[in-house]
Formats: sequence, C-alpha cells, structure tokens
Amino acid sequence: MSMNQTQIDGLLSTDRDHIIHPYLPATTTERVVMNAGKDCTLTDIEGREYLDATGGLWLAQIGHGREAVAKVAAEQISTLEYFTSFWEFSNDKAIQLAAKLVEISPDNIDHVYFTSGGSEGNEAALKMSRYYHYRRGDPDRNWIIARRNSYHGIAYGGGSLSGFPIYHEGFGPMLPHVAHVTPPWPYRWELYGEADPTDFLIAELEETINNIGPEKIAAMVGEPVMGVGGMLIPPADYWPRVKEVLDRHGILLVFDEVVTAYGRVGTWFAAQHFGVEPDIIITAKGITSGYIPLGAVLVSGRVAEQLGKDHGFPMGYTYNGHPTAAAVALENLRIIEEENLLERAKTIGAYLHEKLNTLLDLDIVGEVRYVGMMHAVELVADRGTREPLPMLQPMLPDVIRRETGVIVRDCGHNLVLSPPLIMTEAEADRCVAAMRSVLIRTTPDGVIH
Repeated sequence: MSMNQTQIDGLLSTDRDHIIHPYLPATTTERVVMNAGKDCTLTDIEGREYLDATGGLWLAQIGHGREAVAKVAAEQISTLEYFTSFWEFSNDKAIQLAAKLVEISPDNIDHVYFTSGGSEGNEAALKMSRYYHYRRGDPDRNWIIARRNSYHGIAYGGGSLSGFPIYHEGFGPMLPHVAHVTPPWPYRWELYGEADPTDFLIAELEETINNIGPEKIAAMVGEPVMGVGGMLIPPADYWPRVKEVLDRHGILLVFDEVVTAYGRVGTWFAAQHFGVEPDIIITAKGITSGYIPLGAVLVSGRVAEQLGKDHGFPMGYTYNGHPTAAAVALENLRIIEEENLLERAKTIGAYLHEKLNTLLDLDIVGEVRYVGMMHAVELVADRGTREPLPMLQPMLPDVIRRETGVIVRDCGHNLVLSPPLIMTEAEADRCVAAMRSVLIRTTPDGVIH
C-alpha cells in the first residue's frame, strides 16, 4: 500500500509517542515500519525492500505472504473464530493439530497442551515439572537446572531460568531454587580448561545435582541449540549423556524448542536431530511460521498421566487450543511437508554455511557454525585469545541493514541468521556479501570505517 509523506510521518510520530519497543532506548528515534512481506522479502512504508535473514524472530519457516494460510484463517474465522478449550470443551482444529503434533514428535510424546507462545510454554513446562513430582508424592522436588547464556522467555518463571543478567536486573527477587550451569560452547575452550567439553559439562552437572540433592530437583530445562546465546551447538554426545544422568536421578528433561522446532534444524524437532526423548518439549514460533500467535507444549505419557489426576492440571490460558490459530498451524505444517522444507533446511543451510565460511578470511571472524537454518558468525578481537569483539555503536546489524537492506541479528558478539527455509541460493549469496561489505571495514576494537 503506497503512502504519502504526511501519512508516513504520522505513523512514525505515533510509534515514537506511544509504543514501548522491547530493548529499544527511549532516546532512539529511528523506526523501520514494515507493511508488506512476500517470501524472504519485507517492504517498509517508504517502499524500501529488505532481505529477511532472521525470519522475524527465528520463525518464518514458510516465508511471508502465503495466500493459502490467509485463506485458511479467513475460512476458520467465518466458521468458528474462538471458543474456550477449558474443561470438557474442545474444537475440531485443535484436536486435528494435536494428533498431527503427536504424529511428528518423538515416540514418547503423546499429549499436547496449547499456549499462545513460547513464554507461556516455559511457564507451563516449569509448573508441569514441579507438579509431576508433587503428584507422585515428591513435593520437595522443586529445583530447576538451567544454563548460563540460555533464553527461556521473559515471564517470571522462564525469565528466572534465562541465564543472562539483563533478564534479572531490576526484576528481582527472581524465582528461587534455580541453578545455572555452564553452556556447551566448544569454541570457548577457556570454559573447560584442559577437559573435553562434554566431560567437563557432565561432571559439572553431576556435581550440581549432588550439591543440591537429586531428591530436590524436578527438571533440567535447556534449548537443544542455544539461540539468543549465540547459536551454540553442543557436541553430538552432550544431550544423550545429559539424559542418562537425569534419568538416573529421576529428573525430567525439558527441551525448550521454541526456536528449533518445526524444521529449523532440518528435522521436525531438534530432539530427533540429537537422538534423545525429552519428557516435555516447549514449542511455538515455527508452529505457525508467525502467521498467528500459538504455542504447544508436548508432553510424554508418564508426565501427562500425573497431570491428569484428580481435578486435572490447574493451569489454563484464555487462548488454549484457539481454533483459528490451530487451523493456521495445520496449514503451515502441511506446507512444510508438501514442499519438503525439512530437507530444504539441510540443503540451503549447508549452502549458506559454505558461503559464510568464506568470511573466515577476515581477522575478526573467529568461528562460523550452523545446524540446518541456524547460523552464527562469532566475531573476535583476537583469534589467538578468542577475545570477543566489542559491540560498539553503531551496531553491526543496523549498519548492514541501512547500507544493504539485509536484516541480520546480533547476539552478543555473534551475528546470527535464521532465514525462512525457502531462502534461495541467490538470497544466501546476497546475505553473505552484505555482511562482508561491513565486516571488512570493522576493526578489532569494534569500530566500523
């Protein structure tokens, strides 16, 4: 939709006057107002086009502007837009979606609890973990193990699990009985001393469990690949060994797959990629590719059995099992299957990784890593010491966007990419060229010339 300058100025002014943007200082006046999207391309109200290499917030699996999804949403809204799924009530689309999620999930998953997004899912999973043990007669099992550099949403419980000081500072006291352990980050060898990373992490996990007391721990919550932490990909033996330790102590494993589920890593769930069966899997984002808010917590039979006792699980969200969201999710999953986007994530992901590897000829690029369509370029001030590159103003993603029209994201001193799974090779080439054009002018002290 074309706009004149008066309309554009009005929108920009109203945004600055009235909207509180996450993580945006009030002194920042710049706004980029999108009003159209198609495939991997976004268009703002001034007619500028952008290549979306972030998938919004890691979620645009099928790309933007799918008319088939819009049609399904309109049909559902005209039939039954919403009714509650509390108590004995349900709807056909939520039932069909639950069956589909069980079909594509790890074999131990057979129940689904719907939410409106990832933060709600983390709250639900945290409560499920504690409630499971309470129902089994172990009310003292209320500790949760999480990891530093982790992200589990910004609600009170999930925010307490998130392993960054920024999510705790000024909001405390945070939820008690949360212990944070070291993240799997093999490139950061200084975290582990002389030890093999997995050996170090498993020994630390065992020590943490022993210090707290295994009889007091409900669950360990972890992202299979740590997204906001910088696309941290664990060694292949990490999650199987973690699962063995937790099982031995009767501790639940909760996978936060808000980012990784629904094809992002080249399988339906990262649990399948790493060959483990979590007791609970938190999902959102890619379940609808962002076309409408929805989340789903996938629950194993043994956990669901305890949650369903007596009066049932005493927790519900207004939009549990929202029929329009469920209909959109079903169409989104159909497109992912029909267009073979799981395999596409692997092939275009490998191509993009190969091209990003060419950035290693720049002194400030320390490591390039990926799984599926999750990519990170770790920036360093010194390759020998691996000292992180200072993130000074102007921020690298802002410069890349303004100069090239390519949208990437920074997570600390990492540039991360999570494009739609439909990205083309030409778009991947453009993305890498845009990053190079700015990184080649960036000095080890973080200054862009």
